[in-house]
Amino acid sequence: MTEQISTKLLAGQSAIVTGGSRGIGHAVVERFLREGAKVWYLSRNRAEDHHELALLAAEKGGQLAHIACDVSDEKQAEAAVEAVAAAAGGIDIVVNNAGITRDGLVFRMSLDDWNAVLATNLTSAFLVSRTAARHMIKRRAGSIVNVSSVVGITGNGGQTNYAASKAGIIGFTKSLAREVSGRGVRVNAVAPGFIETSMTEKIPEDAKAGLKGKIPLGRTGTPEEVAAVVLFLASGLSTYVTGEVIKVDGGMAM
Repeated sequence: MTEQISTKLLAGQSAIVTGGSRGIGHAVVERFLREGAKVWYLSRNRAEDHHELALLAAEKGGQLAHIACDVSDEKQAEAAVEAVAAAAGGIDIVVNNAGITRDGLVFRMSLDDWNAVLATNLTSAFLVSRTAARHMIKRRAGSIVNVSSVVGITGNGGQTNYAASKAGIIGFTKSLAREVSGRGVRVNAVAPGFIETSMTEKIPEDAKAGLKGKIPLGRTGTPEEVAAVVLFLASGLSTYVTGEVIKVDGGMAM
């Protein structure tokens, strides 16, 4: 009898996805499950379709779990990652996706709005990666994928806090890659552009039209298109890629 070999890219691998209950993070969770992964997603609330995702996990040979967690809190983030490492026997993949916006012109921006965005978008990536990387370097294997934004490359008026956090993700990605790549751990980032999520649906229609006019492909992107690039960076398809930032923006920041 011929042994069947799984063709799923992440079969048997354990992944952590922060902010996995909605938007890009949710798309990443679903794509990873379709590729046979065991996924723990960290967020304050469970995904509305958690049950359906769990059924998908069972169908594809993986598993799904949610950990209620504020990943910007040091103790909560560390405890969550350690819980995954203990349950899974190690961590293969981390996707740092948790993110919020608190938009406003800088001279009207409160310190609370500044700190909240930096804590959720940037500090959480540091906290989760710090703990996960310790496990990865012991095994001399692992992939960390951080979700930045084209705004972190180009800047955007009214989003100094968000842009600073996403630019910080890029610097964090490249620096961490230099620290751990020699021990078999890869660190990369994706920089999405105008993606249709609950975060961007709040933008007025005239502003959306103006943004679409700046995109060479002539349309907005989907969370699934970002998830496909995250999958590439997380999987064995990109074993010689580290310290990179891949824009997923339809050419907007070309």
